[in-house]
Amino acid sequence: MEQLNHLVFLWINATPASPEMLIKFASFLANDLIIIVPLLIVGLWLWGQRENIGQQRVLVSKTAIALLFAMATAKSLSLLFPHARPFVEGFGHTFLQHAPDSSFPSDHGTAIFTFALSFLFWHRLWSGAILMVTAVGIAWSRVYLGVHWPLDMVGGLLVGMLGCLFAQLVWNLFGEQINAMMCKVYRFGFAIPIKKGWVQN
Repeated sequence: MEQLNHLVFLWINATPASPEMLIKFASFLANDLIIIVPLLIVGLWLWGQRENIGQQRVLVSKTAIALLFAMATAKSLSLLFPHARPFVEGFGHTFLQHAPDSSFPSDHGTAIFTFALSFLFWHRLWSGAILMVTAVGIAWSRVYLGVHWPLDMVGGLLVGMLGCLFAQLVWNLFGEQINAMMCKVYRFGFAIPIKKGWVQN
């Protein structure tokens, strides 16, 4: 498995001969595109058509549970099964600065795959598909730039699936209570913006 991991890494990893524009594009994907996760979560909670806002907030709540569980699981796995990054092993070429911490599973991969899977399972097929393409792009970019192994991204995908499963189980048991509590906290904290009509009630 490790040999396959190294082989696929070498297929993907950029080299000094790689086009500079492609490296810049990969850097944008690797560093900046993850911002869509908090932006969409906040946007879907605060704004939308009145008849859809309830469904959007259920999606946000379930996604948040999935993300929290997935990221905690990823951190636990990285502590229990530390794995050196390619540049720590002196393998391939690196075009992105990164701390030499454990690489498996990828935090970026875990977050974006969990997010994409949440939309795939609980929103619309088209939105989930778009986000899954985005997730694959981010995963590719971090391998291309030399800070992750391919299996780090596969691990992020699997942990994301586990996070969504956990979130659905929690929602089946406590969904109504969680939703009521989150809406109550939101209406208390955002009373003024709600009253002024800046955000949905």
